[in-house]
Amino acid sequence: MYNLEFKASVKKDFKHISKVDIIFIKESLITFVENFSASYEQELLKVGKIKKLQGEIETLYRLKLRRYRVIYKKESDRLVILVLSVKSREGAYRK
Repeated sequence: MYNLEFKASVKKDFKHISKVDIIFIKESLITFVENFSASYEQELLKVGKIKKLQGEIETLYRLKLRRYRVIYKKESDRLVILVLSVKSREGAYRK
């Protein structure tokens, strides 16, 4: 089972998101982590819900949640899903 951790900067991202959307995002992430497995990941990759991002030094993934994009990485040695960023679709891929 994976654990869910948030990078400190995610708190700043949440300041720009409505409380209703924050609740939706957090509940969706909890469900995502609870159900996460290799087969679940493959299913989500096929339907385009998650995508491996290209051009990064480390392996990052994008999870679509309505109009928001959650950028995360898997750390299999610690079984952690580390959420790096939560942004609206328009600003999700800017650094």
